[in-house]
Order: sequence, then C-alpha cells, then structure tokens
Amino acid sequence: MRTIAAIATPPAEGGIAVIRVSGENAADIAARVFRPVNGRDIKEMRGYTACYGEIFDGDKRLDDGVLLIYRAPHSYTGEDAAEISCHGGIYTAKRVLSACFTAGAVPAQAGEFTKRALLNGKMSLTQAEAVADVISAQNEQFLLCAASQREGALYRRIRAVSDELLSTVTLIQAWIDYPDEMEDEFDGNLEADKLRHIVTELEELLASHGEGQLIRDGIPCAIVGRPNVGKSTLMNLLTGTEKSIVTDIEGTTRDIVEETVMLGGLMLRLADCAGIRETDDVVESIGVERMLKKLGEAAVVLAVFDSSRPLNEDDERLIAKLGNKRTLCIINKTDLDEKADISALEDRFADIVRISAKDPSSLKQLEKAVSDIAGLGDLDLTAGFIANERQRICATEALDHTRKALEALENGVTLDAVGIMCENALDRLYELSGEHVSDTVVDQVFRRFCVGK
Repeated sequence: MRTIAAIATPPAEGGIAVIRVSGENAADIAARVFRPVNGRDIKEMRGYTACYGEIFDGDKRLDDGVLLIYRAPHSYTGEDAAEISCHGGIYTAKRVLSACFTAGAVPAQAGEFTKRALLNGKMSLTQAEAVADVISAQNEQFLLCAASQREGALYRRIRAVSDELLSTVTLIQAWIDYPDEMEDEFDGNLEADKLRHIVTELEELLASHGEGQLIRDGIPCAIVGRPNVGKSTLMNLLTGTEKSIVTDIEGTTRDIVEETVMLGGLMLRLADCAGIRETDDVVESIGVERMLKKLGEAAVVLAVFDSSRPLNEDDERLIAKLGNKRTLCIINKTDLDEKADISALEDRFADIVRISAKDPSSLKQLEKAVSDIAGLGDLDLTAGFIANERQRICATEALDHTRKALEALENGVTLDAVGIMCENALDRLYELSGEHVSDTVVDQVFRRFCVGK
C-alpha cells in the first residue's frame, strides 16, 4: 500500500500540530522532510525513538520540531510510521503536510490509519468503530464504554457466542459427513440447550443497544407538570442558566425549551414543557399538545408537583397520561408549607424525590434519583455493548437465525437444515466482529472517521 500522510490534530491554532505518516516508505519520506540537529540517520532510527530537528520543504526551512519513529508491526497501523510535531499554526501544519506529499506521501482518506490497523490485524472491526466513539464521546460514562470497546469488550462477547455456535455447526457437519460414526455422538437435547443459551446471550447483547444509545446520545427527559409547579425553575437549576422564563403567571412556558446538560456523569436531553391544564388560549393549547408529544418520546419523565398547593384535576390528568413511563416524581417547593396530599403521590409513584428547585444543593438528590430511574446506575460500563446500527442489525439477524435453528431442532427438522440456519447465524456474528466482512461494509464504517485517524 502507498504511504499516506495527514494532519492528526484538529485544524486550529495550538501549541503543536502533529503530521502522521504511515506506510513502508514512512522513514524515507520523513528523512526528506526532517533534518535532525544531531545529524542522525532517520532510516536507522529504532521504533519508539524521537529526535529534535528542522523541517524542510526541499531547501526551504519551514519550522523546527520533533520526529517520532515507529517500526512495524509495533505501531498503531502495524506499518512503519512517523509523526512530525511542529508549531501548532494552521498554515505551518499545512505546509509541513504539503512537504510530506512532495516527498512521496499521498493524502490519507477518512479513517485510513485506523482502517490499515484493522487490515493489518491490530484490532477488530468493533474495536475500530470504538475509536470513533472515543473521539466523539461527550460524557464520562460513554467514554468509559467506548474505551472498553476499544480494548475489545464487545469483540470478546461476540467471540464467546461465536465459538459456542461454531461447536454446534461443527458437530452437525460431522454428523452429515459421517452419520454412522456420529450416531451416538450427537445429543439433540444438549445442542438445543446450547442454542437456548446462545439466544439468551444475543438477547442480552441486543438489550445493551438501547442502554448504549442513552449513554452516548443522552437520556431524553421531559419535565412536565401543571402550570407554576416549578418546572422552569427546575430546568434552570439543571442547566445552571436562566434558560427558561420564570414568573408567577400560569402558562408562562408555552413552547418546549430544550437543552443538553450533564448531571453526575449522565447526559440528559432536557425538555421543559408547557404546563398541562385545560385552557381556551390557542397558543397555550398548542404548547400542551407539544408537551404530550414530547412526553411520548421521553425515556425518563420528570413529573413535578407543588407541595405547597393541593393536588388538583390537572395533576390527576398528568398522572393518567404517564402510564408506564419511567417517571421520577419530583415534589417541589419543600421550602414552603406543605399542603399537597403527599401520601397520594407515594401511592402512585415508586420513585420520589423531595426538593426545592431554588436550592442548588438539590442537584445532588436529583443526580442520584435520575441515575436510578434511568436504570444506568448499576450498569457495567465495561461489559461491551451494541454501539451502532450496523452492529444491531448483525446481532438481530444472528438472533433470528439462531431462534429458527432452535425451533427446527425441537421440531425434528433434518440436521442439515438446522446446520444451515446455524451457519447463517455464525456468518452474521462474523460480520459483526469483522472476521468475515465485505469491503463495502468496511468503507461505510470508516466514512464517519476524521482524516488523520
């Protein structure tokens, strides 16, 4: 493959910029661009060694910097590689990159360094996908998940299921080829138990997709309640800004105010909704309709009730609308005299927190309560999870084929048919991990990468 080069740091001013070069001619190209001040021969440098020197484009000096050499196979890509660190000006970095092109390198495509790492056996496809997730992580929890994926957590889960399924496929194939010798070796009940276990493992793996999405993209949360219970004050508390207008006038919030916030490592996509009540105001009615729609989309509902006022019909209407939604009942305004029937709320909700949204110390209570209701508090973030739609489709198809194989085995269908179903499931798992995957799929995976990674 040709030797590629790209700027590996963001296109912005900074302390340094790094130009990455990878391929069999990486050291030669570096030697044409970089001149060590101590006169060292770059082509003789060992891996993981560095030197200080000057950077040239032909005979024109561009900058001074540091060169780091990697030797195959002990590099990120598995190839010989070089990294030139120069001063972090945008123009300077582009000039150094241009000098690398003049010296014989070609521009790297999006994700091509990681793609080469995959092709050279340095990582699995799921690990490569996790690299992009590490780069794009916006919260601590997803960074931990992505880092575990990068270390092979998902790959190991897939491999364990694949190996178990492969043993069944191998046994069935042996029975087909040598029926007389294998007549007493094949135990249908035992193989059915193995397939049931595989079904369970794949179901659990697929369930992790929803949890992974919540961690990566943020938990959609709707803040709902009747007018003037303190929804906007709660929104401002969570965002740390005057995001929502707060007044004593009922119906102040007429449209949905949305913001993404971090709460104790959780990323929440908050929506401060219009208060639910019967109204003749056309604009406010539209706000209530939008609130009901947002309520349906929310993964977690923060239902706010005013402890300083008796519960009324609007509160009851809201409770009826909640159904089976994951709901945290927030009893607000606890700094005032209590007039609401709190016992009635305790009968209706399993998860309740008492706060004063005007008190910043309430954030700690909300942090734990929201984490518990979201179901992410006890989640093993290092276990490996389905991180994207490609992986979800592969796992879904593998589960479908395994279920069909189990049903066929239980109903006495011929073993050659059962074997084909198991092989189809195995193919989907191999595609998931990248062991058997088309060039088209690989290209699609790396399109979302940045150039330089």
